Amino acid sequence: MLPAQRFHPISDDFRSPYARDRDRIIHSGSFRRLEYKTQVFLNSQGDFFRTRLTHSIEVSQIARSISSHLGLEESLAESIALAHDLGHTPFGHIGGDTLDECLKDRGFTNGFEHNFQSFRVVTKLEQRYKAFLGLNLTYATLEGILKHSYPYNKVFLPASIREAFALDTHPSIEAMIVDRADEIAYISHDIDDGVASGLISFDTLRSSELIQTILQKVYDEGIREDEDEMFRYRFSSHLINHLVYSLLEESRNKIDNTRVLASVIASNETIPVGFSAELETQIKKLKKLLYQELYQHKHIMRKMFSGKQAIIGLFTA
Repeated sequence: MLPAQRFHPISDDFRSPYARDRDRIIHSGSFRRLEYKTQVFLNSQGDFFRTRLTHSIEVSQIARSISSHLGLEESLAESIALAHDLGHTPFGHIGGDTLDECLKDRGFTNGFEHNFQSFRVVTKLEQRYKAFLGLNLTYATLEGILKHSYPYNKVFLPASIREAFALDTHPSIEAMIVDRADEIAYISHDIDDGVASGLISFDTLRSSELIQTILQKVYDEGIREDEDEMFRYRFSSHLINHLVYSLLEESRNKIDNTRVLASVIASNETIPVGFSAELETQIKKLKKLLYQELYQHKHIMRKMFSGKQAIIGLFTA
């Protein structure tokens, strides 16, 4: 498999193959519809909360910056990031889980899986060309959408996909970077949105060692918490920078940026993109804290229940 190759050959133009992928994704209807797909907070709660669209843009920016600093294919990381959530349902993960349950209850044993649905969106459901279905993206972009950081050898995959992709191997390093950029983005914006909504506070999160480190950086600028919007902005900025710089420091010497994209990273090899063991532990503890204090908040749970009923109603109809 050649990473810049496509299922349907096309003529070259002024853009790189991956920049062309990026442009096709941005101009797709599915990308625009991410505006109304929500994660933690629903659109009806205010126009300043993130949606799948704003999240994808934030992930793209972070992934692009990391790839650029590491001398990798910046446009490939950007394309994967912009498309990585196209297959999600509305109403966050509860929407996908509910659709999965509905399908399995009706005898569809494979259920719903958002990575494969993202792949279906760009290879089949988008119809922009007379000669073929889908956006005809490069193999490298498609692989990154399908796999994220890990092998993706699912039993339900058609034979044509199994033949085209090495599903029992890791994807490109750019795809791994998108995976970590996704994590950096949602941790940052969930805290920002959670504090803005009043559902959590920095005092609630202060038991996290990582949060303490970032708060001190903001205090060192002479900004206090009563300067609400500025404080949250500076906090998010410092948190993203702290995680990005830490990832670069930990990963830089493990990545061979001269390698051909098609080179295979076997499933038993260590992923070269990540944080130090200490920071990984801090992030894991912070995620647990966010789950307890924000994602399981009674206000969020009520909204998620409403979303679940909407998915059930739509499926039944």
